[in-house]
Amino acid sequence: MNKFSDRLQRLSFSQTFVMSNKVREMKAAGIDVISLTLGEPDFDVPDDIKDAAFAAINNNFSHYSPVPGFMDLREAVCEKLLRDNHLKYEPSQICVSNGAKQAILNVLASIINDGDEVILPAPFWVSYEEMVKMMGGIGIVVQTSIETEFKITAAQLEQAITPKTKALLYSSPCNPSGSYYTYEELEAIANVVAKYPQITIISDEIYEFINYEGKHTSIAEFPQVYEQTAVINGMSKAFAMTGWRIGYSACPKWLAEACEKIQGQMTSGANTMAQKASITALRTDPSNYGYMIDEFKKRRDIVFSLMKEIPGFKVNYPKAAFYFFPDISYYIGKTINGTFIKDSDDFAMLLLENAHVGSVGGVSFGNSNCVRFSYAAAEKDLKEAMNRIKSFLERAEIS
Repeated sequence: MNKFSDRLQRLSFSQTFVMSNKVREMKAAGIDVISLTLGEPDFDVPDDIKDAAFAAINNNFSHYSPVPGFMDLREAVCEKLLRDNHLKYEPSQICVSNGAKQAILNVLASIINDGDEVILPAPFWVSYEEMVKMMGGIGIVVQTSIETEFKITAAQLEQAITPKTKALLYSSPCNPSGSYYTYEELEAIANVVAKYPQITIISDEIYEFINYEGKHTSIAEFPQVYEQTAVINGMSKAFAMTGWRIGYSACPKWLAEACEKIQGQMTSGANTMAQKASITALRTDPSNYGYMIDEFKKRRDIVFSLMKEIPGFKVNYPKAAFYFFPDISYYIGKTINGTFIKDSDDFAMLLLENAHVGSVGGVSFGNSNCVRFSYAAAEKDLKEAMNRIKSFLERAEIS
């Protein structure tokens, strides 16, 4: 007797967590593994943010908050969006959630019916396609390549649109590619979507500040699609607040009300102390936390110089986020030390078991030719990891 729902059986486990759990098992067994699996800053939360959380505890902010978040936090989100993105929102258009992941799910649950299509430019974050499945939708994957910096064109987007298309879901800056869409590229995409009022753009901007060129654009800045766009952001990446679980959406009023309705029946308001601490983070000049970005940029350049020397790796120069997504198609279809490599997941497992470096294969990111490496790790570990991979592949028997 099958007790599981069809919904559950449609879903896959997150490959990120599959690999990170495998790393933990190996470490517990005494194996020296370097993990470049999780997209988590290795910095501590800045002291001013922690102080704000302590103050919230001492001031007894320990009761339920409004479902979409405290008013002063939603006001701070609006201030941030105006200051950094030139976007005008009212607090009633903001829904604060338990992480950006829930913010995306709120939007999808509000607009997707069974059989609706959601366009997913690949590579995409591993949870996007599974979230769409969870809501009964169908992910329509649009492929890109390392030669195009893993970005789709407006023409590709328009070709993928059908009468069933309900949403476009993407991240910029992108996890896993480290690319971002320019103003001109987003304007072209906005002009396409504006012709299809049934389409909602879900713009995941969680890596906004981790942009080494400082040229982030939100697609909601284009007035022709402002009423069709849900901007997703949160505290995890720029402020190293991954465990605090605060994300938010900024939407047209009709969609913001729908997200509040969904969240009210799922989790209600997010953690109250974390909400209060987030106000301090959002109202602080972003340059105060720029030391983290400077360090990520330094690490990127170190990894790039080393990864270029790894045989069989085709590497681009990521301009944002903290990931490399090299093309390793040279090894696909070959046998390495007796192991046949059918896709990049096999290759990532091979590196883990032989070079003792944890990464995430690209299959669940929508690209079976690439592997994701996070460089949100200590500099010495990054150098050692690249050396281990290079040494292993140089010595390996390949046929």
